[in-house]
Amino acid sequence: MIRRITKDELYHCCDPSTLPFKTTKELSILKETIGQERALRALDFGLGIESKGFNIYILGESGTGKMTTIKTILEKKAKEEPVPSDWCYVYNFKNPDEPQALELPPGTGVVFQKDMQELINTLRQEIPKIFESKEYERQRTKIIEEFQEKQKRHFAELEKEAREKDFALRKTATGLVIGPVKKTGETLSEEEYERLEPEVKKRIEEIGKQLQERLDDVIRIAREEEKKVKERLGELEREAVLSSVGHRIEELKVKYRDHKKVIEYLEDVKEDILDHLEDFKQQEESSPVLPFLKPPKTEPSFTRYAVNVFVNNRDLKGAPVVVESNPTYYNLFGRIEHKLQYGMAMTDFTMIKAGSLQRANGGYLVTDALELLRNIFSYDSLKRAIKDREIKIDDVWEQYRLISTVTLRPQAIPFNVKIILVGNPVLYYLLYNLDEEYRELFKVKADFENRMDRNEENIMKYAGFIHTKCVEMGLKPFDRDAVARVVEYGSRLAEHQHKLSAKFSEISDLIKEADYWAGMNNNDVVTVKDVERAIEEKRHRVNKVEQKILESIKDGTILVDTEGAVVGQVNGLSVIDLGDYSFGMPSRITAKTYAGKAGIVNIEREAKLSGKIHEKAVFILTAYLGGKYAIKKPLTLSASLTFEQQYGYIEGDSATCAEVYALLSSITGVPLKQSIAITGSMNQHGDVQPIGGVNEKIEGFYKVCKIKGLTGEQGVIIPSRNLIHLMLSREVIEDVVNGRFHIYAIDNIEDGIEILTGMPPGELQPDGTYPEGTFNHLVLKKLDELSEALKEKKEPEGEGNKKG
Repeated sequence: MIRRITKDELYHCCDPSTLPFKTTKELSILKETIGQERALRALDFGLGIESKGFNIYILGESGTGKMTTIKTILEKKAKEEPVPSDWCYVYNFKNPDEPQALELPPGTGVVFQKDMQELINTLRQEIPKIFESKEYERQRTKIIEEFQEKQKRHFAELEKEAREKDFALRKTATGLVIGPVKKTGETLSEEEYERLEPEVKKRIEEIGKQLQERLDDVIRIAREEEKKVKERLGELEREAVLSSVGHRIEELKVKYRDHKKVIEYLEDVKEDILDHLEDFKQQEESSPVLPFLKPPKTEPSFTRYAVNVFVNNRDLKGAPVVVESNPTYYNLFGRIEHKLQYGMAMTDFTMIKAGSLQRANGGYLVTDALELLRNIFSYDSLKRAIKDREIKIDDVWEQYRLISTVTLRPQAIPFNVKIILVGNPVLYYLLYNLDEEYRELFKVKADFENRMDRNEENIMKYAGFIHTKCVEMGLKPFDRDAVARVVEYGSRLAEHQHKLSAKFSEISDLIKEADYWAGMNNNDVVTVKDVERAIEEKRHRVNKVEQKILESIKDGTILVDTEGAVVGQVNGLSVIDLGDYSFGMPSRITAKTYAGKAGIVNIEREAKLSGKIHEKAVFILTAYLGGKYAIKKPLTLSASLTFEQQYGYIEGDSATCAEVYALLSSITGVPLKQSIAITGSMNQHGDVQPIGGVNEKIEGFYKVCKIKGLTGEQGVIIPSRNLIHLMLSREVIEDVVNGRFHIYAIDNIEDGIEILTGMPPGELQPDGTYPEGTFNHLVLKKLDELSEALKEKKEPEGEGNKKG
């Protein structure tokens, strides 16, 4: 059935009088997310459930407020949750390559760091004083004097024994030696020794051997005594230090008595201090070998007693919410930094830096899914952390190095983070279908709508959104006429008369631009004219390509007729999407038919310029023609279809109806009106199906007709199922109302025949024919003629073969 569209069907107006305010200034701030009930319920569930694997993927089109919504929800929810623990890295005295992780109550990490720093500073001041005290010096001197007395006594006894046996104990460059002496006490020379009787020599050798053994025993005893003295001195130092400063470490143990690992660490610190007391003593400057070359003063390092506050939650008021915009591996998991010393890269546990995961531990981490996948190691490492329930800092490039290097391997900390990925639907379904682990780790899907119902409640929420943005950004209030125009713009974006766009980024841009033009017009309130100006100016900024195509049509470079009638030629409609702007343009579709059995040839397909959907549409078209006109006889013809002056890829099925009309016109020889453009897909039964971009297509053909001159005969045929999507420009509506342009809606392919040809289509009669003078009768007649022509061509060929 053919319908001529009325004014009310072309546009769904928002009546400003239905809005219960004069300006948005009278409204209250909007605190909720609009039109996302499904997604909000999913987020509420995903954030509430604590079971493993229930992390969240938020999907939706760009501009639907995914990131803003999740930030707002998390900020509110996190305030009601406890602040997580601080984490510190300290020196591991048992295994220095594996720094030890300590968990402390929130805000305590910095306190513990300060306590340890004060402890070491105090010890560096007090320990040297202990070793300089009179009491320590007295006890030390006593121990040394006792040792020296014993040593002196042992050597005195040995010397006395040697003297009694005519031997003497002498000091030489090589040490103590025992040698025979004369009665006068002088040392027996070698010559004198050789002149002695053999018996005397033998006796001297025996006595010398006995005394040498005795000397060795005395030296051994002296060394043992010296070792004991060192041990006693060490014990003295330990006792002296413990008696004076040991209570300071004990005070820290009492302060952190509820933390077992801290107590164990303090005990290790105490033992290490006692083992390295030399580091705390006054360091004497060594004199330089060369007077003019003074070596740098070397100070002992006390870094091993420092505390690296890895995660500091002192200033948090609830659970942490971290939004990571650049999820590289190091930004997520932290890093071990290095510094250059003498040409070498050096590091220690104080250079371990936290990443987003550690800062978000006990709370929430939000990141973009596409950015996560773009960064090497990040996605796989994140999945591993979720599965293992621990956060490790690894040297991820180690496996790619030719030479293995020694580096720190900090202890892992427990993983307790709710991961929220934000991305587009395509990426979600790719991950879900191709990555089995993903399904187990991200079980909550929060799907954001790109449009919502246009009802009174949502219109008021739209108005509330406008007011909220005005307050947040310091913009002028909107009057209700301007709000009504923004609502209508939302329906145009949604491409539906009873829907509103949920892409609030575009609505927000319109609000800001309208405020700018209101300022340029010196208005205190944004009016409908300011909104219209903002829409028009934005269109003007991005429609350069459209204008160039219109110019090419006007000067005849691109061939489009808007008057007259042509056989086998029709104006189809397509949408060109540039990303930031989409517009409709007519495309000349032509068909040629002739006797043969090749069927319908899609020239775009043969040239590999046709997409799968377009190819399917041509097959549907062929099936329709066969079912309609070849019930009793086979469909015998050759035909070709093409889009003229189209050099790019053709995709979609919205030109199917136009292609059918072009083919039927070519078969019958009946010309089609070039003043009418057609858009619509169809099924095998000839039912016309809705298409996308109907507003752009109508406006595109209207602009072409306008530059070529409106005659009052031009118009567009659209599927009747697309009427609900009409939100046309005021310019088109005005000319439709005044009869200068027409829009027709059809349900079946035959409905458009009379509009395009002026002939009635004709209904099928019981005998399988159509009434004379109808379009379908002419189609059958011409198909019979093509079939007969093919038979006549075959018969002469057959006779020629017989003669041969």
